[in-house]
Amino acid sequence: MRKLLYAGAVAISLLAAGCGGAGDDASRVANDQLNESQTPEPSENQPETTPSATDYPASPTSPVQASPTGPARIDTASTSLGTVLVGIEGRTVYLFTKDKGGTSACTQACAAAWPPVLTVGAPQAGTGVHPNLLGTLHREDGTTQVTYNKHPLYYYSKDQKAGDVLGNDVKDFGGEWHAVTPEGKKVKG
Repeated sequence: MRKLLYAGAVAISLLAAGCGGAGDDASRVANDQLNESQTPEPSENQPETTPSATDYPASPTSPVQASPTGPARIDTASTSLGTVLVGIEGRTVYLFTKDKGGTSACTQACAAAWPPVLTVGAPQAGTGVHPNLLGTLHREDGTTQVTYNKHPLYYYSKDQKAGDVLGNDVKDFGGEWHAVTPEGKKVKG
């Protein structure tokens, strides 16, 4: 649509420039149309409210948003917070203090900002991970989420690579978020 408007505006501008006299009005109309065609059209998917600090979901191509094709693997890695649990591509995983009784309190907008660690089948324990602390729960949407020491695990959409720990000690969606130690406890500070 924009290309068509742009082509039409260019054609009108060229035609007006060659006609003289009335060309000023036609040229101005063509330029107005050209400027309108360059203005971005609102997206149907844009929220109508001002985004909060966490309204930055992982990109659709992000591995933390992808549907799992097999068992999730939880490992440990050294970060600026010390040794923590990590998932896909070495990305830090977090627990949410609002989760109670082995169920997830993080759905919809929360799950976009804090994607759950999903699995197909039993999750696998990597080096430094206690296999007896790994488990799963079934989410409302029918997916299976990985738990550790009965805490549902999540990624943080602002973490872009291995070693990022931007989600630690964040207050969001009515609770606190913390990276997880190999012992299944929350990392402080």
